This record gives sequence, structure tokens and C-alpha cells, in this order.
Amino acid sequence: MTKQIPPSGFLSELITRNASKLTGSDTRLLDVLIQDPIRAVLENGTEVSSRAGVHPASAIRLARRLGFDGYPEFRAFLKANLVEGDADFENPAARMAARLVRAEEGQVLSSVIDSEITALEALRNTVADADIRRFSQTLRDSRKIFVLGRGHAASLSSLISLRLQRSGYDAIDLGERMHQFAETINTMSSDDTVWMLAFRRPVQMVQDVNRIAAERGAKRLALTDVHAARFDPPPLHHISAARGEAGESQSLVVPMTIANAVILDLAGIDDGRSIRSLKDYKAFRQTLPAQWRR
Repeated sequence: MTKQIPPSGFLSELITRNASKLTGSDTRLLDVLIQDPIRAVLENGTEVSSRAGVHPASAIRLARRLGFDGYPEFRAFLKANLVEGDADFENPAARMAARLVRAEEGQVLSSVIDSEITALEALRNTVADADIRRFSQTLRDSRKIFVLGRGHAASLSSLISLRLQRSGYDAIDLGERMHQFAETINTMSSDDTVWMLAFRRPVQMVQDVNRIAAERGAKRLALTDVHAARFDPPPLHHISAARGEAGESQSLVVPMTIANAVILDLAGIDDGRSIRSLKDYKAFRQTLPAQWRR
């Protein structure tokens, strides 16, 4: 007997193709699988059926209706989708589950390190020095720099603003001005630059600031991962870099490395402004009470 070739594609595609065959028990099983993806790839068919409250053989029947020889093949398909795919399980819990699936028992730290190294090596081949220079030249020639990132990008926004301030630039982290957001944005002019950060997708606030900045003629820079590359209108300069594949750690080191490169390059082209400001800041900080230096 010829072995059946297992289906390919995403789980959502399999469900759509076989919707007419699915029963009420199948629907309950699929709900359980999708709601807890890491257990879906670790449990056997009997365990999954028990959690769904259906007959122990129901998971096997579901697998066969979807085109698999049995539940082990279906579970292998789910694991591949979770680890390698980017359309199924599109939620934070599932992304965490994918990373745990990829990490072997007791090897979580090594798995994260490997993911970071892979993402950084890819960065070397996707972002050029010319991209960095376009960012740094734009910042150098700006009267004021507005920086905005929300979610995980907010921490990087705060760090960028701090470093630019210490380098002698009038930089504002918009995320820290929420109580005076409108007042702060209202000072924006065509002499200014907005540096936007977005991971996975630009939130509405970032899109709104992009629109306002464009209307006022301010220069716009965007640093994003590949999932958040859509801006309307497009920014003046845009660096987009993968932070890791599905099932890998979604690196914050990658965008931080790009930001560090931009600020370092800026110090090399601003006629000593950054260096002088850093020296002045260090000297001033030493005059402050000890508790202020923390």
C-alpha cells in the first residue's frame, strides 16, 4: 500500500479545504489545539481528545479527515507550522510556545542565544552602512528629534532619546510625554525629524504621528522589523530588519544594534558635537549629589 503524502500549507488552509467533512467533535478539538498550541504539539491524540471532551479516537479521525495517516503525522505538521510558519497561531502566547517547542529541555538559554546570533548574522547582510549614514545625516541636520515607539519598541525609544540627549541633541521621547502629547507634537516643524520604531505592526499612534509629521514637512525615519514595514505616507528613510523567524526569539538586540550604529555614525560626522557633549555631560554629572548619579 502506497503511503499517503501528508498535506502541506497552514492549518487554516487545511480547515478551509476540508470544512465540509468536519464534525462538531472536530471543531471542539481544533478549538483546543489552537487555544493552547504548545500542548497541541506535545500531547498525543488521546490526551488532546480528553481535553476537548470527545471520544479518545476523535483526534485520529480529525487527522484523517484533514488528510493525514494518523495523529502523529498531524502533530508533526502542527509543530512544523508553529516553529516555521508565520500565518498560524498569530498571538503572543503562541509565539512564546513556538520558542519553547524549538528549545530542547534544559536548553532555553542556548536556544535564545542561537536565535540572537542568527538574527544578527542576517542583519550583517541586509542593512548597509549607507542605510545607517542616511539616518545619521538626517539626525545631524535636525533642529529637534522626536522619537516614538510603543509596546516593546518603547524601551528602545527611551534609550535612543537618552543617548541623543547626552550627545547634545534636542531629542524627545514622545512615549514619555503622553500627558502632554498634543502640546509636544504641536511644536513640530519642517526643521525636525521623527524617528519611529515599530515591531510586528505600527500601532495607530505611530501611524498618526507619521501622518502629522508628513503634513508639517518634518523628516521621517522608520526602524522596523519586516512585519511592520507599511507606512502611509512612506518615511524618508526606512530600515527594516528581521528580528528572528517564527519559533525563534524575536530579538530586541537587532533594532538596538541598528540604533547604536546610527548614533555611533552620528558622532563621526557631526564635527565633534557628540564627543564634546558627552564630555560636558560627564563633567556636569560629577558635580551632582551622589544619589542623582544613579
